[in-house]
Amino acid sequence: MSQNPHLPAAIYDYMIAHNPPADQLVDELVKETAAMGAIRTMQVGIEQAALLAFMVRLVRARFVVEVGTFTGLSALAMARALPADGRLLCCDIDEEYTSVARRYWERAGVAERIDLRIAPALETLRALPSTRSVDLAFVDADKEGYIHYYEELVPRLKPSGILIADNLFMNGRVVDEQPDPIALASTAFARHIQTDPRTETVIVPIGDGFSFSRVVSCDH
Repeated sequence: MSQNPHLPAAIYDYMIAHNPPADQLVDELVKETAAMGAIRTMQVGIEQAALLAFMVRLVRARFVVEVGTFTGLSALAMARALPADGRLLCCDIDEEYTSVARRYWERAGVAERIDLRIAPALETLRALPSTRSVDLAFVDADKEGYIHYYEELVPRLKPSGILIADNLFMNGRVVDEQPDPIALASTAFARHIQTDPRTETVIVPIGDGFSFSRVVSCDH
């Protein structure tokens, strides 16, 4: 199901039909997550997962960082796209939902590529070496923390490294007359990345809005 309420269902179905097909493992993970109720919307769409895998391959990533893992679909897609010696660091605080992720990573044979840290993401990110070692980062967690996560990750991205963030639209709430605090946090993040001289950024209507920020200057 599309996370973009402005995209007609027929167009979404057409896109999915002509994208790389999801396999049985992905189908099972999507169905298990869907059965959790309203919280299922925290899962990325399968088209978003396919794009993340594409980006991992495009930048030839060897070290990827994810902030916000939930039941693990995005991590599964990215880990599968990594080379055998690649590494994916996942940051999350929920043991219950990530236990679902762990099961599917094991079944996919990529668990050894994934280092899941159950702790506040800022603690995990700040403990990383200050060197530019991250090829790609994906942020899909609490919106109030986005700017903080971005500020920890950008100095650790390799030259031309890319940071992708989800939910830039908040299902349209960012343009409400009186946006709620979470939507306001998303807008603050959008403004922050728009004016950062270290990166160039584009926001695109994929799912609930993806931003792509590429490092262009390491001098700041």
